[in-house]
Amino acid sequence: MTSNVITTTVSRRRAPGRAGTAVTRPGFLWAVPATLFFVLFAVIPLVLVAALSFMRWDGLSAPEFAGLDNWVALIHDPVMAKSLWLSLLLTLLGVAVQTPVSLLLGVWAAGPQRNRAVLSAIFFVPLLLSATAVSVLWRALLDPNFGVPAQAQWLFGDGNLFGSQNAAIGVLVFVGTWQFTPFHTLIYQGAARAVPPVLYQAAAIDGAGRVRQFLHITLPQLRNAMITSVILMIVGGLTTFDTVLILTQGGPGTDTTISAYYMYQKAFKGFDFGAGSAIALLLVLVATVISLLVVRLSGYDKMRSTSEGL
Repeated sequence: MTSNVITTTVSRRRAPGRAGTAVTRPGFLWAVPATLFFVLFAVIPLVLVAALSFMRWDGLSAPEFAGLDNWVALIHDPVMAKSLWLSLLLTLLGVAVQTPVSLLLGVWAAGPQRNRAVLSAIFFVPLLLSATAVSVLWRALLDPNFGVPAQAQWLFGDGNLFGSQNAAIGVLVFVGTWQFTPFHTLIYQGAARAVPPVLYQAAAIDGAGRVRQFLHITLPQLRNAMITSVILMIVGGLTTFDTVLILTQGGPGTDTTISAYYMYQKAFKGFDFGAGSAIALLLVLVATVISLLVVRLSGYDKMRSTSEGL
């Protein structure tokens, strides 16, 4: 009896080939190109940035070892603390706005509605544009002198959406949502299409409407896709740079100076590449810790280990 169970389990984990032979998993050599690419363009630069964070370098002279001076200066820098808080705030707002919108659009785009393909293609146009092009576009549209706010002061007040912190943050969240929601919609669309139709058929037989089907079938089935989407939003939100550079330049004052933009100011405007590297490394650590917390709190790691053990 035990041998039969073991044989059945092994046969499930092996995919039969054309002649009935078992198909094994690809060897390590298949991962060599991707591993080399990752090491050359991710690991090595990260190690160099980490080393440079302990140096004093203006980009021209030879680097000098500074110990923990750059890190101590960051701890006592009020602008750095404020920029980190703003980065977290923009990331949180982006996740809170983009997640429900992209989730609903993704589930809708996965359905059989009429003209769905045409409308989806139009909606995904922002994905074809770079962040710089999108920022330039919205900067022109929201210009306080010649843009839409100047022509509709009854709605926008004095028309200067970049003159206060709340309005500027709202613009950044809106532009980010407009550009990146289609990307996350694609994630949910693919996941929604993978849901077995038999689940909806059984629910319809039991009398469940669309709302109950969405809450009790679609949402649980999209759990893994949601975790992936949220992690990508967190990493993207913490590393946002070009949108702030073009739209607000960190203003008014330092009210939208997020950490990535402050790193740019330190390194490329203040010629303090040691401090800039420390900020960059801190962003990497914060993004990694938050991503791991999301995975841990969501229970994705436990769920995956349980499914692999079956």
